[in-house]
Amino acid sequence: MERFISFLMANWELSSLFAGLLTALWVLESKRSGNTVSPVLATHMINKENAWVLDVRDTADFNQGHIAGASNIPFQKVKEQVSELAKHQDRPVILVCKMGQHSGAIGKILRDNGFKDIHRLSGGISSWSADRLPLVKA
Repeated sequence: MERFISFLMANWELSSLFAGLLTALWVLESKRSGNTVSPVLATHMINKENAWVLDVRDTADFNQGHIAGASNIPFQKVKEQVSELAKHQDRPVILVCKMGQHSGAIGKILRDNGFKDIHRLSGGISSWSADRLPLVKA
């Protein structure tokens, strides 16, 4: 660890540049895939703005518990079925996955296919459950 710190101090210009580029990449990637919304804001969007919820978890996970009214298309199949989703382009879309990791990639795919109002549930269904919001079981 001491060598690492001494390396950073000896090469502070490169270290600063690397940290800046890493931060810029993170900001760029997060903006491309849609805004994140909290479970409370997602509930508001579903109830007041007629938001469509797309759950990209596996079907087995979806059947164990999902947000009421959510559609399920597993992560691996979204690219194949994106043309079928076009009927929801005019509505706000909330993407849900297990922990918020896969929804960003799906957000990029939807944005590239004409969707404009895309949001990711921050923390995924785990966050929804942690806030003790209701889940529907199949």
